[in-house]
This record gives sequence, C-alpha cells and structure tokens, in this order.
Amino acid sequence: MSARIALYTGSFDPMTNGHLDVIARGLRMADRLIVAIGIHPGKTPVFSFDERKALVMQAIEAAGLDAARVTVTAFGGLAVDAARAAGAALILRGLRDGTDLDYEMQMAGMNAAMAPDLETVFLSAAPPVRHITATLVRQIAAMGGDVSPFVPPCVEAALARRFPKS
Repeated sequence: MSARIALYTGSFDPMTNGHLDVIARGLRMADRLIVAIGIHPGKTPVFSFDERKALVMQAIEAAGLDAARVTVTAFGGLAVDAARAAGAALILRGLRDGTDLDYEMQMAGMNAAMAPDLETVFLSAAPPVRHITATLVRQIAAMGGDVSPFVPPCVEAALARRFPKS
C-alpha cells in the first residue's frame, strides 16, 4: 500500500495557530503532509520563503507533532500541479466561515475539473482559532499589538523582530 500524501497550500505569512490546527488534523488523515507555501512574484511577504519554511517547521516541532512526516516546499503555479508533483491524493483546505466556504467550494470545483483524481478535504476551523487570519495578525503586529493568542511562540518572536515596538 502506498503512503497517503496530503497537500496543504497557503501563504503562511505568518504561520498562525489556525494553520497549525489544520496541519495537526491533516497528519491524522495522511501518512505524509506537504505544506506548500505559495510564492507570488507580485506580492511582497513579511517573511521570505526560507523564513516561513523555518517557522512552519519550528511551530510543528514545538507543538509535538511528527515533523518527520512533514515537508515544506514552495509552489508558484496551480495547487493541482503542486499536488501531482508531490504525489498527493488530498488537498487540505481550512474553513473559518461561510465566506471561506463559498470561495473554497469554487476552488474545489475548478480543481476537480482539472484533476479529478485529487480529493479536496475541508477542515472546519476549531472554535479557538476560527477568527484568526494571517492578514489581521500582520496588521496587529505592525501596529505593535499582542499577537501571542494567534500564533505559535516562534512566530510571535519573529514578528517582534520584524516589527520592533517604538
């Protein structure tokens, strides 16, 4: 029997407790999990790919998850192409609310049309992390706010270095 591989895509800029929740739950469904960090030439992220990769792995290890079953990679094209290249059978998507559901259903439909062999699995956000978005975390950090309830400690420290308080 071959290993069941899941792909979880996102910007992870920064990694949040919501992302960590999806990763933990994804590891219960798959033998291997590929965290695919989207690289888009038109966007300027807070953290470089290498920084995001390191923060994802640090957060996974600090949470006591099986980091040996996780690979972090970059992708710049379609998620279905990244999934095929990784040998994934599943694409994991986290859902916070109905707005996410509407968008993710459209994406899942398009992905299914392009790659009927891939299954999209939706994971509803756990109540303690449902409200967290990386965009809001970036804004709070940039304005000197406390992001500790929303991100792993390693990410909090990285954000504090990136956005020092005056």
